[in-house]
Amino acid sequence: MSLYAMQKFLFALNREAEVQRRYAEGGEVRAALLADYDLVDEEREAIATGDIGKLYVLGCNGQLLMHFAPLLGIAWADYLEAMREGVRKYGPVRAGIYAMTTGTNEKVAGI
Repeated sequence: MSLYAMQKFLFALNREAEVQRRYAEGGEVRAALLADYDLVDEEREAIATGDIGKLYVLGCNGQLLMHFAPLLGIAWADYLEAMREGVRKYGPVRAGIYAMTTGTNEKVAGI
């Protein structure tokens, strides 16, 4: 998994009009854009399809995802539900800052 590359892409998408244009164009243009980033197939597919829940489970930071969602036309409440649905569908967050908070039944020392 290349969490850094996913987050780097979302950061660029959230800030750069040209990246937004290429993503919105879809098809081969979107595929070429995503090929510029070191992503595995699972990550590339989640980004290409706008699967907020999968991106969350893969470890993407919610601050980046909350800006990606409106680009996809996803309202705030639906964005929050997409993250919950991602955990229900794909399991606990695998990496990143949220991995500790959505995961296992194990007790963490001091918490």
